[in-house]
Amino acid sequence: QVQLVESGGGLVQPGGSLRLSCAASGKIFSINTMAWYRQAPGKERELVASITSTGAGSTNYADSVKGRFTISSVNAKNTVYLQMNSLEPDDTAVYYCNAMVRTTYMSSLEVWGQGTLVTVSL
Repeated sequence: QVQLVESGGGLVQPGGSLRLSCAASGKIFSINTMAWYRQAPGKERELVASITSTGAGSTNYADSVKGRFTISSVNAKNTVYLQMNSLEPDDTAVYYCNAMVRTTYMSSLEVWGQGTLVTVSL
């Protein structure tokens, strides 16, 4: 019913930048929140950043990325971005897009993207 398609991952050197994109499509009445999670090898999936789709778009960041990553969205396009600067080897992970979507006024569901690999290495 609802799909999230991510793009923008890849290999980057320490100190470099990448921009991830995630576009939602399908039966969408509205989107409450969009977020980026990541999962490094051998570790649990963790929240990187989130943004609400109402009002001014409140944001929330993991302490480890504050000041380096910026989440933003274009509500009219159901798209969320993650600008990642000053990347570090510890940022290496598969990054997943997540959205809390209303498919009707009364129904909602949580949707995940397929993931995009970010590798920070020399």
